[in-house]
Amino acid sequence: MKIIIVGCGKLGTTLAEQLRDEDHELVIVDTNPAKIQQLSESIDVMGVTGNGSSIQVLSEAGVEEADILIAVTRSDELNLLCCLIAKKVSNCHTIARVRNPIYNKEVHFIQKMMGISMIINPEFAAATEMSRLLRFPSAIKLDTFSKGRVELLKFKLLPEFNLGGMTIAQIMEKLRCDILVCGVEREEKVYIPSGNFILKDQDRISIIASPENSAKFFSKIGIPTQQVKSVLIVGGGTLGYYLSSLLLRMKIKVTIVEIDENRCEELSELLPEATIVCGDGTDKKLLMEEGLSNAEAFVTLTSLDEENILLSLFAKKISSAKLITKVNRIAFDDIVEGLDLGSIIYPRYITADYILRYVRAMGNSLGSNVETLYHILDGQAEALEFSVKETPQVTGVPLSRLELKDNLLIACINRNRQILIPRGQDALQPGDTVIVVTTAKGLNDLKDILKKK
Repeated sequence: MKIIIVGCGKLGTTLAEQLRDEDHELVIVDTNPAKIQQLSESIDVMGVTGNGSSIQVLSEAGVEEADILIAVTRSDELNLLCCLIAKKVSNCHTIARVRNPIYNKEVHFIQKMMGISMIINPEFAAATEMSRLLRFPSAIKLDTFSKGRVELLKFKLLPEFNLGGMTIAQIMEKLRCDILVCGVEREEKVYIPSGNFILKDQDRISIIASPENSAKFFSKIGIPTQQVKSVLIVGGGTLGYYLSSLLLRMKIKVTIVEIDENRCEELSELLPEATIVCGDGTDKKLLMEEGLSNAEAFVTLTSLDEENILLSLFAKKISSAKLITKVNRIAFDDIVEGLDLGSIIYPRYITADYILRYVRAMGNSLGSNVETLYHILDGQAEALEFSVKETPQVTGVPLSRLELKDNLLIACINRNRQILIPRGQDALQPGDTVIVVTTAKGLNDLKDILKKK
């Protein structure tokens, strides 16, 4: 497909890199010629310098022949205007990044009235993921499928679980829980394991199951599953506001430390149920006074990655709090992942996953669409949820007889709201949704799970 990306900031760059890997025809648009040149040289795409709301600039980018226009500049209003103009001069689908909380309650109205295909709010999407983690604090990462009926959880295998040295089959036989181990991260390597795979202590394990069955599994290995009761947040920006709103609805006590006095006043009005502390979140004395040593959860949301990382390391040293660390830049993600900062949230990755899901679904609108998409296993694999249509090569055939691609696992079937962990004799049926975990990138349709003949 031909895709135009307006805005070459962090998110625009991430999207361009990922979409280019899937062999789409890309055109990038930005007012900064240096950004255009840098990105054009690094991933070999066409660039146009100019304002994306200009009909002339969009025409130069080829909007009349484009399939999708994605507007991710710093300005919400400019993004909406780019999409509106693109719709007026072409039949392309449009996606806009809109971040301001003022628009959040009106997003469906704006989308409908302006004819925009998708509006994505990175901060709200990241806040939603964080709230899920605080509901299930033992998980490092938690993604949901099938409207919450299926969960994909990642946790670290600790010695006290007494599972190290056992095969996955032995663990399933011992615990008798209806879950599936669908990924293992060990040092720099990732595995999509079979039943004979031997787990080791300190492995990061990803399992898939219904919420009830995942709770049973964690209970049997001694991991607490109750949501936290209180959270200490450093940083009261847009993301801090969205997260606090979600947590207060979950009846979780929220304390926000924010250095800007004017912002503190705004937060006091917007979040009357939260405790707002005006002060420097990097002040150790202040954090101790606010109960960090006894905190159940500690979330770092400042605008500086370095501050977030150091604060989480400090909290890890003096408390047993559930840690969530926001990181914007991903140039040193391999180093950051090795610091044991609890759950690390990359807002741009979360946003990119939402947009990629839409792009893939568009890529085969008549086939078995991608309903949900997450990058997992340190970004080296994908978990995708497909809606199953009548597909002779795949439906009605026992899974044991399907010639699946290497490093691909059919992890879960949702059939009439019943969650099935599939066995070899099971077969996919039209109307199911199916979750696939794979290291093969770029699956657009359910037929893509099969080896090419």
